[in-house]
Amino acid sequence: MGATEKDIDAIVEERVQAVLDRKLDALVDERVARALAEHEARQAPGQLDRIAIVASKGSLDMAYPPLILATTAAAMGMEAGIFFTFYGLDIINKKKNRSLGVPPVGNPAMPVPVPNIIGMLPGMTSAATMMMKNWMGRVKLQSVPEFLDMALDLDVKLIGCQMTMDVMGTRQSDLIDGVQIGGAATFLEFSSKAKTSLFV
Repeated sequence: MGATEKDIDAIVEERVQAVLDRKLDALVDERVARALAEHEARQAPGQLDRIAIVASKGSLDMAYPPLILATTAAAMGMEAGIFFTFYGLDIINKKKNRSLGVPPVGNPAMPVPVPNIIGMLPGMTSAATMMMKNWMGRVKLQSVPEFLDMALDLDVKLIGCQMTMDVMGTRQSDLIDGVQIGGAATFLEFSSKAKTSLFV
């Protein structure tokens, strides 16, 4: 008799636990579904998993952020595009992108502080550039042309600003292969559906 009561208790306990598990699973599913619905509701209509970046500066230290962000985003499966405007156009210039420099004047972020009066001396930009390239070489960071090749391999959209090209007398043949030429409207159309837009 005692063994039978224990068996009945075990069966009842098992059934109660099964009911509780079903209710808990249903509650979790409901909460997950609600969280997903709220997340989707917060997204702007027509928004894509896309990042749009404006590259406006043409120094060596400012060429890397847009290239690193765009290639990383593309490697993560996002659609990525960079709009190169004003001095940023030098980044995609075949001849200029191999000799981008690091100006020490007015650059308070230099790891070795350089007073502006010293930074203006002839040869200081070359010295600062060489120092930066040595640091990058130590960590085996790719060069700007190598990053551009990687970006194209990852289908990052590279857009050269038509207005800047007109102002600076830059021809399409001056730019690396694979660059699309477009104006502000081209970039704005691309960025209008991007989840993330950045100005560098």
